[in-house]
This record gives sequence, C-alpha cells and structure tokens, in this order.
Amino acid sequence: MVYKKTVYILLLFSVFFTACDDSKVRTLDDNFLDTKLGTIEKQKLVVSLPKKIEVAPVLEDKPLSVSEKKQRFKDILVPIAQSVYERLEMRYVTVKNDIKNGTNKEYIEQLKKEYKAPTDEKLLHALKPHPISIVLAQAAAESAWLTSRFTKEAYNIFGVWSFNKNEPRIAASGLRGDKTIYLKKYKTLQAAVEDYYKNIARNWAYEEFRKQRTLTNDPYILTDHLGSYSEKKEVYTELLKSMIEYNEFHEYDIKSGKR
Repeated sequence: MVYKKTVYILLLFSVFFTACDDSKVRTLDDNFLDTKLGTIEKQKLVVSLPKKIEVAPVLEDKPLSVSEKKQRFKDILVPIAQSVYERLEMRYVTVKNDIKNGTNKEYIEQLKKEYKAPTDEKLLHALKPHPISIVLAQAAAESAWLTSRFTKEAYNIFGVWSFNKNEPRIAASGLRGDKTIYLKKYKTLQAAVEDYYKNIARNWAYEEFRKQRTLTNDPYILTDHLGSYSEKKEVYTELLKSMIEYNEFHEYDIKSGKR
C-alpha cells in the first residue's frame, strides 16, 4: 500500500513538472479559465502559452513518388495548420466581441501596435485567419511538398526572406544582381506557419487580401488577392487555385470549423 502511494505521488510530481516545462505539450481547461480568470487575463494567458509543441520532423532525402510526397506533406502539415488556425480564430472571435462590447481596451490597443492597425476595423482584418486550404497550397508551392533545401535546412516552407542579420537565417544559393538573398530559419514548422500568418497580417502588400478574408472564406475568391506574394502575379494565384482543387485542400476548411 505504501509503495502504491509513493508511485502515485511521484506520478503527480511528474505531471506537475511536465506542465511547467515549455518544451512539453500544454493544454488549457476552458472551464477553469472561464471561472477563475477575467476575460483579459484569459486572453493574455491563452495567447502567450505555447501551442501544441511539435517534434521537428526529420525530412529524409530518400526518393519518394509524387503521391508519397503529397501524403507525407498532409500527414505532417495539416495538423499543424489546423492547430494554428483554430487558435487564431479563437483570438479573432474574442477580440471581435470585445470591440463590440467596448471591453478589454488596453489589450486591444496592444494588439493594434503589434499589428500596425490604426483602427478597430483594420485590427480585425489583421487578426482574421484565412482558410487552411490556402495555407496548404502556398506551403506546397513554396516548399515543393516539403522537399526544398530551405525546408530541410530551415523549415522555411513559405519562402520568407530575411532582412535582419541578427535573426537565424540561411543564404540562397544564387544571387539577385550582386546581392545575396537570405531566408528566415525556423525552429519548427509550427513557427513557420505562425510567422507566415503574421506576415500576411502586417505587410502593406496584403491589405486588400486581409479585408476580403473578413468578408468571405471562399479560397478561390481570396487567392485572387495574393498576387503580391509572387513575382508571377496572376499565374501564381491561378496555380494556388489549381492546387486547392486538384489536391482537395478545401476539405480541410470544413474540418477546421471555419466561420
């Protein structure tokens, strides 16, 4: 009996210390948050806590067929994209209600500064996440289905450039004119997806895209406003539409509980 109690106590301590370790998975009890914390405290805690921490996948160089590449891509990236989307959608809905009710003004002002949004309307444009199907299509196009060098060496699956010499980054193999191009280096694919959403939310080039995603969740309409993402412009947006349709990425928008 004493042995069982000792084991039970050790297990409790193990669970406690695991929950305190940022390198482990953390979950939140929504009922606890609703009853024990005020709305603004809940928002800060939910947004600041790490999401599901992924184990960085090992992307092997072994030959894969096209179907195997696509399946591996979906197996790895779909759960990550869904996790990030759902968290961003939760924040968007919460902030939208706060703006409507005139609550948590300090928190909203902090978000405006972070997202360079001068008005409540533009803040909502920035915070609204677009459908997962677009995320998957762009990731597949930019990373060659998770097989590019930038993906393997830096988890950079969206072709995000780096202009800050103090941040982790890797150099592209070619030059643009006489300049070396650098791309951001991420610790995980989840970090890459989060940064991608934030880039879309803050960059002036996607202002119209941000506005449109608060009006519709139709990926085929929204992709028309992503021409600035690539030098190929309309060719790029048509490519995204084709990838969404052919690979049935739109099915994941339904599963993500889009609003």
